[in-house]
Amino acid sequence: MSSTVGEAVDWQFAATLGARLARPAPPVTDYTRNQALEELAGASRAAEPPVREVTRLHTDGPVPDARIVDRPDWIRAASESMRVMTGGEQRASGLLTGRITGAQTGAVLAFVSSGILGQYDPFSPDGGKLLLVYPNIIAVERQLRVPPKDFRLWVCLHEVTHRVQFTANPWLAGYMAETLGVLTSDAGDEFTAVVRRLAEFARDRSDGVVGFLRAVQSEPQQQALDRLLVLGTLLEGHADHVMDAVGPAVVPSVTTIRRRFDDRRQRRQPPLQRLLRALLGIDAKLAQYTRGKAFVDHVVERVGMDDFNTIWTSAETLPLPAEIDEPQLWIDRIL
Repeated sequence: MSSTVGEAVDWQFAATLGARLARPAPPVTDYTRNQALEELAGASRAAEPPVREVTRLHTDGPVPDARIVDRPDWIRAASESMRVMTGGEQRASGLLTGRITGAQTGAVLAFVSSGILGQYDPFSPDGGKLLLVYPNIIAVERQLRVPPKDFRLWVCLHEVTHRVQFTANPWLAGYMAETLGVLTSDAGDEFTAVVRRLAEFARDRSDGVVGFLRAVQSEPQQQALDRLLVLGTLLEGHADHVMDAVGPAVVPSVTTIRRRFDDRRQRRQPPLQRLLRALLGIDAKLAQYTRGKAFVDHVVERVGMDDFNTIWTSAETLPLPAEIDEPQLWIDRIL
């Protein structure tokens, strides 16, 4: 064992297999598909000005176009982004090992591809790119029985906030890549040490996927995981805060959309799907929205958006793990 995760994965194989494994999208007519493509393209541009106004984060240049994709396209884009983010080559040095890990990665991406609505990719090889997965957006708006045009703009408000976060604060992408590099690097542990930590994890499974990760990580890796979790919680919570702040002014049915969407997030899943969601950390991500939004809501209410934006100054001004649930601690430390 001597390299990073990025070098141990055959990313091309992961993309190819993942695209093949992706579940078929719900059937739509050509008219519905073309209408969705057109409306999502317009919504991704229309969302930027109000997001910039509410966040008070300033970005230079014209609003870039979003890339509107289907599930296989998203898998290929995500695989390439992960390769760049983890510093891997297009093909792993060990063919068999690379194919095995590539198959595992492709299967995970295939599962996730059926649920993701959009994503801002700061690691896209041709520069940061906003991806919108139109089959999933159509499927969810049908499930929720909400006006498609309103729902598409509402989704774009959240995803465009991520674009503004990264374009207004270019250091964020480098910080994420550097932290992920620590998290995915080979710590050089001997097999017996890994087994020992796995045994410790088996005695206490209360932490779910995060507990499993900690069981096989060195202390620097655990600290890196904490930094990534905190940053993810902040980014998602901030996007939800902005979406709710902008929504009433530009999305007529926002109250209904938010209520039904939150109900959908919390509904009970079949046992197998619950297991997969736990293993992949999807439920932990959903918790990030709630905890992160509560943090942002509290700080903005107390000090205003301009002072809140101090949070984007550097890695040192980001919240500490204990501060996410106690935002006053962050205010006292930073402001």
